[in-house]
Amino acid sequence: MSDVAKWFGGRSRVLFVHAHPDDESITTGGTLAALSEVGREPLLITLTRGERGEVVPGPLQGLVQAHGLAVVRQNELKTALGMLGLERHVFLGVEPARAEDLPPTIYEDSGMAWGDDGLATAATDVSADALTSVPAVEVLNDLLAGVYLSGAQGIVSYDDGGGYGHPDHVLAHRISRAVATALGLPFWEIVSKPGAVEVQSDDKVEAHDVTPWIDRKRAALRAYATQLKVDGDDIVHVGGQRQPIDTMEQFRLYACSSAPRNVRV
Repeated sequence: MSDVAKWFGGRSRVLFVHAHPDDESITTGGTLAALSEVGREPLLITLTRGERGEVVPGPLQGLVQAHGLAVVRQNELKTALGMLGLERHVFLGVEPARAEDLPPTIYEDSGMAWGDDGLATAATDVSADALTSVPAVEVLNDLLAGVYLSGAQGIVSYDDGGGYGHPDHVLAHRISRAVATALGLPFWEIVSKPGAVEVQSDDKVEAHDVTPWIDRKRAALRAYATQLKVDGDDIVHVGGQRQPIDTMEQFRLYACSSAPRNVRV
């Protein structure tokens, strides 16, 4: 566990930017659990409430119909974060992740469609309140406020392809990288190779063996019963796709300031 102290250059309060509830557990759950356990105070900003996710067939469909998917997924997220030991979380558009003097707002899930190449692409029926529909400067300023006011010393989000192409993931990368650049903070991209066990050879990639925290990661994933099932060492997504639960989570340093910088005000 001593290696955890060296992760992300030893910076405390690294902020993770994720698009929807469950993304944080699928791609970075082990890392979040490890950082939390050793007192590194990881932060999480979730951009949307995942309103447009599909629901696993079964009795939970009735729960979603009664309360709405956004409410159910927020409750799932709260449970998952408890399993990971993560205490500091906020949705984008709500203080402190909201530009000064603006009322709270909700950025909705933009939805997606599957392209011919097997990657996600934009949905054909994106709402006016979707994350990718509102003015990009508003979303950018909210994230800037969240990073600045939280005292984050680094940012983690998806690569420039959004992992698998979801428009909300792609936007998350763009605004996270822009804010990191503006504040002189290091930015790490999640290396998106589901199921990969070999460590990347790139010297800017750090690999986190999260085996000691894999039970916490599994517990967090089980919280998302509307979205997936945990079957042994695999996740079974709502569409039936199987994905191994990664015991190795990898991050590539995109850009880094010369020294840790605490931007708390």
